Amino acid sequence: MTKTKIRRPKAETPKGFRDYFGVEVTARKAMLDRIAAVYHRYGFDPLETSAVETVEALGKFLPDVDRPNEGVFAWQEDDKDWLALRYDLTAPLARVAAQYRNDLPSPYRRYAMGPVWRNEKPGPGRFRQFYQCDADTVGASSVAADAEICAMLADVFEELGLGGDFVVRINNRKVLNGVMEAAGVLDPAEPSKFEHERGIVLRAIDKLDRLGEEGVRALLGEGRKDESGDFTKGAGLPSAAADVVLAFTAARRETGAETCAALRDLVGNSKIGADGVDELEEMAGLLAAQGYGSDRIVIDPSVVRGLGYYTGPVFEAELTFEILDEKGRKRQFGSVAGGGRYDDLVKRFTGQAVPATGVSIGVDRLLAALHAKGRVEAQAQGPVVVTVMDKGRMADYQAMVGELRRAGIRAEVYLGNPKNFGNQLKYADKRASPVAVIQGSDEAARGVVQVKDLILGAKIAENATLEEWKERPAQIEVRREALVATVQAMLRGEA
Repeated sequence: MTKTKIRRPKAETPKGFRDYFGVEVTARKAMLDRIAAVYHRYGFDPLETSAVETVEALGKFLPDVDRPNEGVFAWQEDDKDWLALRYDLTAPLARVAAQYRNDLPSPYRRYAMGPVWRNEKPGPGRFRQFYQCDADTVGASSVAADAEICAMLADVFEELGLGGDFVVRINNRKVLNGVMEAAGVLDPAEPSKFEHERGIVLRAIDKLDRLGEEGVRALLGEGRKDESGDFTKGAGLPSAAADVVLAFTAARRETGAETCAALRDLVGNSKIGADGVDELEEMAGLLAAQGYGSDRIVIDPSVVRGLGYYTGPVFEAELTFEILDEKGRKRQFGSVAGGGRYDDLVKRFTGQAVPATGVSIGVDRLLAALHAKGRVEAQAQGPVVVTVMDKGRMADYQAMVGELRRAGIRAEVYLGNPKNFGNQLKYADKRASPVAVIQGSDEAARGVVQVKDLILGAKIAENATLEEWKERPAQIEVRREALVATVQAMLRGEA
């Protein structure tokens, strides 16, 4: 009689997802706690929303998506509503602002931190689940709210020890609209006209870093053929109009005032363009009054990411220090946060325009930056391990660990098989434990314990001289009542 083979599930992470272990989770929490402290200082309140929203509430805001549910993880609930995992933290905020509009203060200032999910093709460093950290103000039309977000973002980087290694760059969608009007692809009297061409212009200037001026100019004109021979149809702008668009992206000057003057020339008689320049000048003045100079926050028209989504000011935070890429070449770390004004999002629910502005920080990228700058411990310190020499005396060992915990020391009793004492020390090593506590029957009878400095012991084993060993041995015997004080001293490096 043959036995049916049991099919066991594969122990593997789904494609595009990953697991996070001790030090990674601890480092991320510590970073988010420091960011939250800055947000709290600015008067923002925390908000937690459900990970699941209706597809209707989420809307269609993912770029380059043709089908309603493409880009999100969605399912139908018993032939009723379609539900989906949230793909960002902004769409749920819009739902909250509309649902509780009679209960929330206006303006409503909130921050949110948590995982989001994108049903996209995964790649190196690109996962389907990742963390975001957002801060938004809903209900404030003044660009003072945008300036405040930029100041707060700068303070976040200062708080994380990245002072001198970042810059927050500001642009404005209205200025770009004015440039498009001057270039002949925006008619204020007929906004829907040239909509297709404007989309091509937006996508083209968004590729400036990758394609360079020549490649973008081709996309602004008749089109561009790439290295594989594929042809991308362009916006069809005449050469003079393309010059205006490219001049916009290169309009940054030595000072914010000079940049704004250059932009004012480019937008010409466009009212919306002039309004955008006015907003940039006002933001620059508000930030300067708070002491934020061009070493931290600058007006930079080359910021184009998100201009298809935002309706006014747009900002991006870049880390300016150099790292080595996978080929060993030096490059700037790059963007870790972005945001701007989006005045049309809540309108989907209420039919009424509700101004809003905010920023989103890429948590994983920012944490990687802190690692690169040595601002995160490579390995978190583990707990003190109380070893077990005699299973019959487990209550004594639990009493020791209880004392250590009451003194604020992270500690645990070894709960594996205590038969092989060497395995207990291997366990402590794998846990990155700084100290091991040892008490056998002989020590118990004499009222003492052995306290072993595992970090010092490893150093001594590597390169200490005999004299250094004698002067400060890695393991000492102390009275039982001195256990807590001795462990505290060892953790301070004083024992």
